[in-house]
Amino acid sequence: MTFDNKDFDLLRKDLEHASHAPGYIYSSPEVLKREIEEYFMRDWLYVGRVEEIPNPGDYLAMRIVDEPILLARAADGTIGAFYNMCLHRGVEIAQGSGNTRTFKCPYHGWAYDLKGNLRGAAHMEDAAGFTPRNCKLREVRFDTWKGNMFVSFAKEGPGLLEQIGALDQDFAFLQMENCRLGNKVVMELGCNWKLVHENVMDFYHVPVLHAKTLGTYFEWKDEDVKLNANGGMSIWYENGTQTPDGKTLFARMPWLKDRDPTFACTGFMPPNFSLFGRIDNARVVVAWPISESRSLVIFYQLFPEEVFAMPDFTERLEVYREYSKVVIGEDQSMIESMQKAMGSRNFVPGRMCTQEKPLHHFLNGYARRIFPIHEERA
Repeated sequence: MTFDNKDFDLLRKDLEHASHAPGYIYSSPEVLKREIEEYFMRDWLYVGRVEEIPNPGDYLAMRIVDEPILLARAADGTIGAFYNMCLHRGVEIAQGSGNTRTFKCPYHGWAYDLKGNLRGAAHMEDAAGFTPRNCKLREVRFDTWKGNMFVSFAKEGPGLLEQIGALDQDFAFLQMENCRLGNKVVMELGCNWKLVHENVMDFYHVPVLHAKTLGTYFEWKDEDVKLNANGGMSIWYENGTQTPDGKTLFARMPWLKDRDPTFACTGFMPPNFSLFGRIDNARVVVAWPISESRSLVIFYQLFPEEVFAMPDFTERLEVYREYSKVVIGEDQSMIESMQKAMGSRNFVPGRMCTQEKPLHHFLNGYARRIFPIHEERA
């Protein structure tokens, strides 16, 4: 399939005259390959919360954009990130999560410590020049921000703080480092990964699709949308928390005690990191491409440390979880319907509404990276 930069001419116009992007950016395997190389192999990527591996020996194994990685907390408390591939034949040395002193390859038994050092390789003593103590799992760049873990597959380049600087400036006050993970929801959706993030920055649909749920308490102003570099953004607005009546079942987060009960904010950092703040909790949403038309979406909901001691914390948390499922279900039906249109030969991108300022900004940042014109390449 061939792509023409002219397909993005209407998208590149100012918002009042712009149209949406061509459908193939959501339905083409070739486009996904570009995205993986340009976005996911270069940028810092969110992989979870530090409290998911709180103790020495704790580990978390996962695949992101089909790359196997392993996060492990060593005896000294430090966290390291490695490619989850044995140095011998590449077999994954860990699955899922757990606690261990040693990672052992299930195929030939090569053993590694929590810092990735090779500690044993049976019957390799006759291999000329092979010295286990000089071998170590390949490391993946790793850093944390406010209790959130990130990796980068790029061997060098900007640090995490340089990439996340705008969100650090705008949302450090949420103090996610003083929160703990309450809810973690993992689900697979039948849509392109971009549509997940576009949906949560699309305020145009909220009063319509969510008229009986979160749209009841929703209000925003165009001037409260701050456009950041590379298609990122910070948005402030009014909304209830994730309960049927929009009211908290917990206390306000201590550092937000002076905020209005309707306080709400959203931040986005390319390629796939969205965060949300409410008066009583913070959330992170990431969408990983499984294919051009399927995504793995993970929701992390964070609460201040002190609320976990409430005797009925679990029951209250379940209200948030169930309500979120209702809202997600409303969105799922729409974005999966959109995905079907994106693959149709008869789809023609429609004109943008002036209320789609965040989408316009994101998609233009995306197009500059994935489909740059000559001047942008120079």
